[in-house]
Amino acid sequence: MTPEIDLQRRRIFTAAAAGLATSQFSLAFAQSSPTLPGIKPGTHTSFASLKQVNAGVLDIGYAQAGPANGQPVLCLHGWPYDIHCYADVAALLASAGYRVIVPYLRGYGSTRFLSSDTPRNGQQAALAADVIALMDALHIDRAIVAGCDWGARTACIVAALWPQRVQGLVSVSGYLVANPKLGQQPLPPQAELQWWYQFYLATERGRLGYQRNTHAFAKLIWRQASPHWDFDDATFERSARALDNPDHVAIAVHNYRWRLGLAAGESTYDEIEAKLASAPPIAVPAITLEGDANGAPHPEPASYATKFTHRYEHRNLSGGIGHNLPQEAPQAFAQAVVDVART
Repeated sequence: MTPEIDLQRRRIFTAAAAGLATSQFSLAFAQSSPTLPGIKPGTHTSFASLKQVNAGVLDIGYAQAGPANGQPVLCLHGWPYDIHCYADVAALLASAGYRVIVPYLRGYGSTRFLSSDTPRNGQQAALAADVIALMDALHIDRAIVAGCDWGARTACIVAALWPQRVQGLVSVSGYLVANPKLGQQPLPPQAELQWWYQFYLATERGRLGYQRNTHAFAKLIWRQASPHWDFDDATFERSARALDNPDHVAIAVHNYRWRLGLAAGESTYDEIEAKLASAPPIAVPAITLEGDANGAPHPEPASYATKFTHRYEHRNLSGGIGHNLPQEAPQAFAQAVVDVART
């Protein structure tokens, strides 16, 4: 069942630079592209084409769908998920003529570090640099970038710092650029409770526990983050295999410790992080999405609306849609990609 998209409750966009009124922009945005067909989540469970390419410090594994000369779309997964988040999304976009590329992030699936000497670094700037390196390796000048969870943060960073490489952005849960200094500030108790796994992974006991129980840990996160998503064991196991990557635990642990200021990043990325510390605006066409049953920590749309300074719209999805929105509501996610591509 295709979730209902609430466009009236939260139509937030900025088009001052183009001299467009809100109502004019909303009509142009909604009517500029065809409506994709509905799809039952889980219709597609694999990718026809899996490839590897050396890019930056990585040998990146990625799925590809659609024509080679199609408009490029990069779909970025998060933790603890993998490329199968986008199996249905990729099929929809490929059938519409897009070239869809879905990479395994560092520490997932078949992606490997080229050198054993490279730090197993999960900081946000490293993941964003990986995406730029992948685009360079595949000779992609500009692409639509889309993501959820870690992938949404990475997509936001690429759009903010390399706008010349980004045609449009689709981000689940909005503007997710992290600031470790702000991350050290305490939150109200109920909000802190939502981040229990971050504090757990900050300890040696947590690292060891995640290492010993990676799949069980991931399944717990899936259930908490998407309480109404009735995924089966086969769906989970397809993605959980990506977490068996030899660098996965180190990357995941470092990511959350870095965000709390408990682990250092690499000096290689200091310049990028300095830019991100100012919470730079995103000046490309963008659509943000939120499910009505997202059990993971996420900001309210009104809190980040002003960070988008180009054409922008926020869409709320109803129907029990949780954190893994591309896999739970693939038609709505793919439609956002098509819509932002036509602006």
